[in-house]
Amino acid sequence: MNERMKIVLRIVMAGLILAGVKFFDAGNFAGVFYFAAYLIAGYDVILEAIDGIREGEIFDEHFLMSVATIGALILGENFEACAVMMFYQVGELFSDYASDRTRENVSALMDLRPDYANIESGDGISQRVDPSTVAEGSVIIIKPGEKIPIDGIIIGGHSAIDTSALTGESVPKNVNAGDEILSGAVNVSGVLRVRTTKTFTQSTASKILALIQDSDGGKSHSERFITRFARIYTPAVCVSALIIALVPPIFAGNFRAWVYRALTFLVVSCPCALVVSVPLAFFAAVGGAGKRKILIKGGIFIERLANLSAVIFDKTGTLTRGVFEVSSVHSDSMTENELLHIAAHAERFSSHPAAVALRKAYPNESDNCTVEDSEEIAGNGVRAKVNGSEVCAGNLSFLAGVVGDDIRPCDEAGTVVHVSSCGNYAGHVVISDKVKDNAKSVVESLRSEGINQIIMLTGDSEPSAKDTANATGITEYYSGLLPADKVKRVESVKGVHAFVGDGINDAPVLACADVGIAMGCLGSDAAIEAADVVIMDDDLARIPEAVRISRKCMRIVYENVIGSIGVKIACLALGAFGLAGMRAAVFADVGVLILAVLNSVRAMLAAERSA
Repeated sequence: MNERMKIVLRIVMAGLILAGVKFFDAGNFAGVFYFAAYLIAGYDVILEAIDGIREGEIFDEHFLMSVATIGALILGENFEACAVMMFYQVGELFSDYASDRTRENVSALMDLRPDYANIESGDGISQRVDPSTVAEGSVIIIKPGEKIPIDGIIIGGHSAIDTSALTGESVPKNVNAGDEILSGAVNVSGVLRVRTTKTFTQSTASKILALIQDSDGGKSHSERFITRFARIYTPAVCVSALIIALVPPIFAGNFRAWVYRALTFLVVSCPCALVVSVPLAFFAAVGGAGKRKILIKGGIFIERLANLSAVIFDKTGTLTRGVFEVSSVHSDSMTENELLHIAAHAERFSSHPAAVALRKAYPNESDNCTVEDSEEIAGNGVRAKVNGSEVCAGNLSFLAGVVGDDIRPCDEAGTVVHVSSCGNYAGHVVISDKVKDNAKSVVESLRSEGINQIIMLTGDSEPSAKDTANATGITEYYSGLLPADKVKRVESVKGVHAFVGDGINDAPVLACADVGIAMGCLGSDAAIEAADVVIMDDDLARIPEAVRISRKCMRIVYENVIGSIGVKIACLALGAFGLAGMRAAVFADVGVLILAVLNSVRAMLAAERSA
């Protein structure tokens, strides 16, 4: 029997005992039955209060409930004491159910982690093992219908894999030997032999699960306010209750009536609705956003997204597709083919999209060309010895430091890779990239949300930056920036701002922004670590969605705070003046708790419906 069913059973048992005592004459044993019902309904509350006192955390809701109900028993208000505990358990039941439903939805969303891996032994036979025991570099077998347990490179077989759990892409992706595959995807057809490139805990599925499970770790300002509020508020109401119990009887008499009012005041004062509903609203929004392929690391980032005044975009791989192709070659001292040859080989070990485009344009790596002493200068280019000759390939400022002023200018739109050989300028290659289809509509959508400061940063040339800015409707942009320059630009933006990047070369900028948003970078450790929000499916439209989800969540939080405090103040006043008995007061309090919890669940439902 699970815990929730146990609570339901306790409520029912306590209710049956109360009904029996109320409708049947229990005589001298009535007190015994009432006390039994009280313990059945509230023994855990009393134990929590005792633990709190032992640990120095005295003034919490368990302490308030225990003092108030024990006092009611002493005064002979047995039915009220039992009813208070039962109502409290009903409220906790609703709260637990809502919280569990949110967590179950998140768990279903992130049901990526497989239970086993088929590791290949020396005789070619596979053995099913716990994936956490598989070492990096091992060979595993993935059969049709199985989840990919660990990130790796295919070394045998071909298949189609379903990545919908990771990226939302409904069309299976064809993979062959040499392709990288990520854990969490499902092998659809053929048998695959895969050499693992990471351990189980370092793989994509595990990292995403850890991100989701820790998503409520980053407390928002609102959550911290509620915690501070409860610490000040609870002792204050205890002192107020003590004053109500002791001071008025000195002047008005009727000590018993004023003590009852003080106990009622204590019951009503429990800040359960606030303490439970506000964190639940944030976690519900995180879960709902996750279903939309938006992974948010905590409530603090929901609050910041709701208050965004500026969004800064990286260009390559963010506003553009990041799929480069060589569009033109301009050589000076050699043929175009020779220029492509030395540039492609110099970029042999680089993972930059421009390097990939150069290697694609000159794919013949089996021409007995030797590449030595390769060095990549982040944000600038590469330097390597190609067949013994030093070749440099990179941006204008990098090559200017190598060949001086002997550089042919280029005003074509695109990424310009300048090339030198043996210290002499050899020419340049123009690589073009296409703007994503929905980039302009996303910029317009952000403006419709009231975010008018939209900026683009890029390391590309002015013509390329201008071309992309015009295509997307962005009026403020900065070109020719190194990673350090991007950091300075982001830090100079006033107000709450978000930086959106592809997460590969933008980790420093993602880390320094108020909200770092990484696009489709589930395989990048740097992106997962540095970003506050990860867009799993690389869809720019998720950014305005995230803003809308966050603003809806914050509206719900404010509704809960204002509504809970308003009703609380009214009930406290009624209880202090004897206009509301203990049962009526606790019913109103638990009712507010239930309404606040249900309102918080709306944050998840609103996120799931967001479009």
